[in-house]
This record gives sequence, structure tokens and C-alpha cells, in this order.
Amino acid sequence: MTTAIPSTAPAKQADNFFDICHLSLNKQGEELCGDKVKFIKTETKSTIVLSDGLGSGVKANILATLTSEILITMLKADVPLESAIETVIGTLPICQVRKIAYATFTIVQIDQIANRFKIINFDNPPVFYFKKGRIIKLEERTERVLDRKIKVSEGTLDRGDFLGAISDGVLYAGLGDTMNFGWGWDNISKYMENLFVHQAPTARSILQSVLDETRSLYRDRIGDDASLVGVYVRRRNPLMIFTGPPLDPAQDEVYAERLLSFSGRRAICGGTTGNIVASYMGETIEMDIATMRKELPPIGQLSEIDLVTEGILTISKASEILRKCNCDIDRLPFDRNGAVLLAREILEADSIFFLVGQQINEFYQNPLLPKNISIRRNLVEELVQLLRSHQKEVELEYC
Repeated sequence: MTTAIPSTAPAKQADNFFDICHLSLNKQGEELCGDKVKFIKTETKSTIVLSDGLGSGVKANILATLTSEILITMLKADVPLESAIETVIGTLPICQVRKIAYATFTIVQIDQIANRFKIINFDNPPVFYFKKGRIIKLEERTERVLDRKIKVSEGTLDRGDFLGAISDGVLYAGLGDTMNFGWGWDNISKYMENLFVHQAPTARSILQSVLDETRSLYRDRIGDDASLVGVYVRRRNPLMIFTGPPLDPAQDEVYAERLLSFSGRRAICGGTTGNIVASYMGETIEMDIATMRKELPPIGQLSEIDLVTEGILTISKASEILRKCNCDIDRLPFDRNGAVLLAREILEADSIFFLVGQQINEFYQNPLLPKNISIRRNLVEELVQLLRSHQKEVELEYC
């Protein structure tokens, strides 16, 4: 029937996925981080900004936020890169005591079609560039913008490659200990090389390991705001969520086959939807009573399906959980129930494809609403909007 966004999910699955993640440690005693990371991602390009405000706390946070917001907003509006940099450098004052800018920044622009990147670095530590797990030192050229030096480097990104930018709070971890000058760029790069040898990485796992080591070197007394942002090129991890029976029952088997033939993780939300797929498979859904909660029915088990849950209540609760944790997988509740498991599937996926049946369940329908307005549809659309606001790739098709 109506397609909100054209379905191209199967074609995209063969593409590289540009996995972007950022993590930070606040300076000890500060509620706000003096670094700020912002990024925007489309089907064709990604733009990342890491800004480090002078000092720490509220003032540094405001400076870093201002810098990153100006840059990301102008670049999103397709303002030429040079003009965006001129605006920021012309806006930021100079500290009269230390003779340095009130905020530094690193910009990473990625052309996801040509698999090329460009880095613009203004007084931040050099970017880490790994080809197949081996560190490669990027050639830099120096340019001048409003009489300020910026360093520019370019290169290509293929599957298995990684780009990482840091604030100097990471670089100087351990300062004053036996290392004297802190952790240092070379030691960080060697540490990261070792990660590629001993684990199948994601951007988050790489950054988390580096951040944990940074915390350890500070002996849990963080001396400066420490931020990392990374881009890891890997195979896409897609998820299809089938919820609600199709409007035309004659199409039940067609959509059951769509789900089963999907190359990725598969989830079902809804009892009737689950029975449609189970019937097509010649199976019966087995309930996992241990996952039942006072406000949520238990999950089910079907071969070839990664998660089977109830529909409306579970989607609603999962959306609530995602809002509360701000779509941060590390902040999900430690409970094995349908809503938490659905939220985890969503956050672990790189792209989510919703297949939403429009047959209305009268039990859940608000009698004050027209028959063509479905509670399920509204819930899913609100969830899609939430996920897109957190840079998730989401597609939606009604059936």
C-alpha cells in the first residue's frame, strides 16, 4: 500500500557501513565535558566535528559547543568548508595569556560513495588512520585561514579501515607519572593496533578500550576532558522488524517470506504477526515464561527469527526505554524482557527496516480515533523519528 520511504534495504546490505561512535571522560569534579562531538550522516556523506574548549567545565563546554554547532550547521547547509572555517576562526577570540584559541577543532568529512575522506585539524592532536589494522601516518599540508594555521590531510577508506580523532586530554593521560609527557600519540597508536589483532572490532569497542586505558593512566582522577570519535568501515548489520498483520490477509505469506528472506537480524512484534510467520514456517511459537513481567507479556521462540515479542505494549515500552537511555546501549536496563531485548536489537543494528501491517487490532484501537488511524502506526512513526534524531538509518514500509 502506502510506502513512506522507498524500500531499498536489500540493495544497501552489500555496501560498506561507516560506523561512527564517540565517547568522553569529564575532568574530575566537572559535571560538563569541555569537549564536544557533533556529526551528521546521510546516505552519501558524513561530517564529524570534535571541538575542545579551553579549560574545563561550563566555560569550556560552551566554547566547544558553540564551535561544533557553527561548523556542523554551516556544513549541513552546504556552506563551503573554507567559509565555515573562516567563520569559526573569525568568531573565536584568542586567550591573551596563553596566546591560543579558546577552542580547537577537528573536522572529518567522508564521501561514502567514493570512499574518500578529508581532515581539517586546528590545533588538535593528529588523527589516527589505520589500514587493515596497521597505523599509517597521514601526510599533512599546512594552510592558512585568517592568518591561523590549519592542517589538512586526505585519503581513502576501505572495509576494515579506521579513523580516530582525540582531544588532548587523551594524549596527556599519565602526565606526571613514569611516562612524563603522558600517554603520547605513538603509544596510543600501538595500543590501538593491538586491538585490531586480538578482537573483531566495532567503533565503540575500539574507543571504549582506549578510554578505559586513559582512565587507568589517570588513576581514575581525570586531569582533563578526554574525548574520542572514531569511524570504522565494516559490514552492515541490518535489522527488519515486522509488526502488525497486512491489510490484505491474502498477502500474509508474501510478507512472511519477505521477513524470512531478509539478510540480517529479524524481529517480530505482535501475536498475530508472529502466528502468521509461524504458520508459514509450519511451526508453533514457544513462550519463554521467564521473560514475563507485570506490564509485559513474555517473548516467544521461532527458528530463523531472532526476537519475537508482543506488539503494541512492547513497542511502546521499548520506545520509552530508548528515550530514557538517550539511545545509548550502555545505559539500557539490565533486564531480559521483551522491551529491553527489542531496544537492544535496535541499538545494535546499523539500519532498521520496519514492515508495518495496517490491519487494525480493535482491542487496542482508540474508539475516538478514525478507523484509518492506527495506534501501532503512530507508535512506530514516533519511534522512527526518535531513531533518526540519533542518526540511525531507518526505513518504513506499510503493508
